[in-house]
Amino acid sequence: MNWWRYTRTASVSERRQRALREGEQLERRMAKSGRQRRPVTIEGRLIARSFWGKAWCENLESYRDYEYRLPRGRSYVRHGAVLDLDIGPGTLRAVVAGSRPDPYTVEIKIKPLASGAWARIKTRCAGEIGSLIELLEGRLSDRVMKLVTDRELGLFPKPGEIEMSCTCPDWATMCKHVAAVLYGTGARFDTQPELLFTLRNVDHGELIAEASHLEVPRSTRRRTIDAADLASVFGIELAAVPGKTAVSRKRPAGRPESPAVRSPNKTGRGRVTGRAKKKQRRAAER
Repeated sequence: MNWWRYTRTASVSERRQRALREGEQLERRMAKSGRQRRPVTIEGRLIARSFWGKAWCENLESYRDYEYRLPRGRSYVRHGAVLDLDIGPGTLRAVVAGSRPDPYTVEIKIKPLASGAWARIKTRCAGEIGSLIELLEGRLSDRVMKLVTDRELGLFPKPGEIEMSCTCPDWATMCKHVAAVLYGTGARFDTQPELLFTLRNVDHGELIAEASHLEVPRSTRRRTIDAADLASVFGIELAAVPGKTAVSRKRPAGRPESPAVRSPNKTGRGRVTGRAKKKQRRAAER
């Protein structure tokens, strides 16, 4: 019985150094194909510090399916084991350093947020989020915060909506490498919170309710028609007078033009205009 033979657990310092070396090797390989490495770097003990990052991690820890599988993942992500993490629509792809010389590849697929659930979130948040900056910085009212982080009705995926795979030999559905990637995703939301909406296949801009999008009731609508449209529609001519708009009615077809038209003046007497005025001048000259 070789009970004295055992595999010594690597120290924290050794794990950090190994992850650093493997990260540099991975970066050189990726550079040859024109890709950029996006590692997850944790400063201090806190994995996530922002509203969205902490909410993501707290949601993971709220499910009993995960509670016994997450602690090793926290340790791995703190030690820099997530060498590369790419977050796309419905997919997390990552390379994670492990106990073997070659790092492991992790892929996590997440179902898109159901259209009905997204519609309900938009309806309940309408008018309560002032700008994209407020949204992405998590400066939301308590009501909106509870809504978007709700375990059943919010933005975060449920265990049944997550499919996980890792190239490591661990038989568990969620191995420590997968757990590290999930925590690393929360850390990434600290600096790029919009990726949460990308991951769930929804547009975060749709949560911003703008006043210009609100419909005005028909009873209060007023339509303005300019002079050209008014003339073409109703067949009238508009003459501009300082302070007023004079409207002359269209002469009906077939009626001869009147030689004299009298219009009331300020004194109430008739004022002679047109051809009659010319005839009066000629009579006076005679």
